[in-house]
Amino acid sequence: MTAPEFSRTERLDTIGEGERTIAITANDAERAALAKRFDLISVDRLEAKFAVRRDAAGVVARGTVSAAVVQACSVTDDPLPVTVDEPIALRFVDHEPDSEEIELDPDALDTMVFDGAAIDLGEAAAETMALSLDPFPRGPNAAAALKAAGVISEEEAKPAGALAGLKEALEKRLDRS
Repeated sequence: MTAPEFSRTERLDTIGEGERTIAITANDAERAALAKRFDLISVDRLEAKFAVRRDAAGVVARGTVSAAVVQACSVTDDPLPVTVDEPIALRFVDHEPDSEEIELDPDALDTMVFDGAAIDLGEAAAETMALSLDPFPRGPNAAAALKAAGVISEEEAKPAGALAGLKEALEKRLDRS
């Protein structure tokens, strides 16, 4: 496995039960590598602020990830500037959680596995940024480009074939009842 593009490790022996604030910022090279990894035009800013503490189950990190990125429109490839301001709540554990299905508490934390010696807040921030982005962004010119290519919208699509008149037939039948 290759090292993450944006790695900010915190050794376990530096994290106590008392909460500690940690702020991280990606540099130019890290942002360029993340843009490539996540297929973005650019990552102009990526930073995060965490409140970190240990507990009986591992390490808890809560905070915010903020970023400014440029995505490509999924239809036209036009650049789309996007800002991210995403809350993050993680529990780092040193083993894979049981794979049995469990009921999640609304206050449950997302879980990340770590090697038992250090947690990587940079990778957590990078993944949070990527997951908060629209996987199929559409810019202001997307609808016109789709229409020009002959793609119809869902509103324009109508049932065809054997199902074309089914709704009207059912409505007439219900009106007679």
